[in-house]
Amino acid sequence: MTYSEVLFPGRHHAVTAFQVEYLHRLLAGEVTDASDQPIAVADDAVVIWPVTSANHAWTRRNPLPGHRREALVERVSVASGLPSLVVPVPDVPQHPRFAELVVTTVATALGHRPAPSPEHTLVACSTPAVAASYRALGFAVVGVEDAVETAPEDQPARPWEVVQRLAEGDASWRLIAHPETVAFYERYDVPRLVADLFADPVVSSEGDLTTTRDYRTYAASFETASDRKFEQVGPLLEPGRVVDVGCATGGLLERIAADPRFAESDLFGVDIARPLLDEAEHKKATGVFANPNIWFVRANILSGPVMPAASIDSTVTVALTHEVFSYGAGRADVEAFARRVHEHTRIGGVWVNSDVLGPDEPDRLVRLTLRTDDGVTPVEPHRELDDLAPAEVAAYVECLSTAGRLVQFAHDFPRLSGTAFAAERLPTDDGTATYQLRLGDAMEFLTTKDYADNWLSECHESFCGLSFADWRTVLTDAGFTLDPTSAAWRNEWLAEHRFSPVAELADAGTGAPLPWPVTHVLTVARRPLG
Repeated sequence: MTYSEVLFPGRHHAVTAFQVEYLHRLLAGEVTDASDQPIAVADDAVVIWPVTSANHAWTRRNPLPGHRREALVERVSVASGLPSLVVPVPDVPQHPRFAELVVTTVATALGHRPAPSPEHTLVACSTPAVAASYRALGFAVVGVEDAVETAPEDQPARPWEVVQRLAEGDASWRLIAHPETVAFYERYDVPRLVADLFADPVVSSEGDLTTTRDYRTYAASFETASDRKFEQVGPLLEPGRVVDVGCATGGLLERIAADPRFAESDLFGVDIARPLLDEAEHKKATGVFANPNIWFVRANILSGPVMPAASIDSTVTVALTHEVFSYGAGRADVEAFARRVHEHTRIGGVWVNSDVLGPDEPDRLVRLTLRTDDGVTPVEPHRELDDLAPAEVAAYVECLSTAGRLVQFAHDFPRLSGTAFAAERLPTDDGTATYQLRLGDAMEFLTTKDYADNWLSECHESFCGLSFADWRTVLTDAGFTLDPTSAAWRNEWLAEHRFSPVAELADAGTGAPLPWPVTHVLTVARRPLG
């Protein structure tokens, strides 16, 4: 059999010198098969490079976007004289039909050529599981790096080792990468990008804050609330250069872009979560934003500045700062973030922040009485949820009574958030469950208990880490002046629909009923002229 093409699938973040040399030998008929017979390849054969996970970028698993990887492969191919075609393949979850997906994508993208087939296509792949999936379709496979019969320590380095060594500061990556890869990396500052990605202690290998968040429900809730958010913060923003830090899918920016006040403004959305920014970019591509002057940036605000100094007229953050507190070093990182916002704010500019808030007296001892008849109150103290699928976690939490959820919360919240939580159950004889605890802890539970869909993710976050007095100190210490419109407030809908039907709050000493405390904050911080 004579092959007219070599299918060389991979993520292709780096191309090694060995790979190029091997492909040349393969096209020249110098590689043998398992029976030590030369593999016959046509004189006009081409190498087809499916670039997998092409729409996934800026993560440790995929540091480079697909278009950069395509450009790298094209550059290496031209410089080394390899006849090549490059096809981007979207990122998909692990699937037994992945090889079939790649083959079909190549056939669709290269409609001017016969579709890849075992009759004329040889697959080059050194990942055993992936190679097996192509063999299952009938393709012959050569192992590239695995095809070299030598001691393990003498095996050719694989492309991922280029990225790994670069991340570790090991200059030997230059020795195993193809010279065009080295030049390409230096031209696009890839070493710094990779070093930053791998040094980030917060972001997962998939480019997200957490692996337990259901981004479908998360994004939907942000979109649903965008009108309400804009009604609250929109009138407080100044036109000019506007940045929404923690923009999610761009719902708030969509409302800002539609406001005639911001028709001439430049709008920026910053977020860390790749799935949310992917949706924001999709919305931009489909013309959702009325103002075309809009850009989205993926950045971790805990790692350093996100915008140039003194360049922004308005910064808006909605439901973000509690995540800075939770995923960073608590108040210290909120203070650092406030300083960064101050630095990128122009003289006279404004930072509008809307978020959850802790009560004014977080250390006050209270009694929290909870219903036990609105669900299951397990005999077991709690259940280990980490190994359950997200849907199973949600179903379990949904079935619990309010008292049962507190027991589960008392297990999950401190271990995931790193925040102390203690609740002492008091004896009762009326079928309810009464606990003595800090007011701050009571509100942590009450503001989290209804997030069954993202229970583990939400238990990682502290909603009540800062009080309004804390915010006043944080902002003034950073150099802002606090506008009189800034205020703490209680979400009456939560009080009426989430707290009062299932819980009662009382003073621990006197037993006197207590009103529900404030739950949210709106701060308007300005960089003074002087």
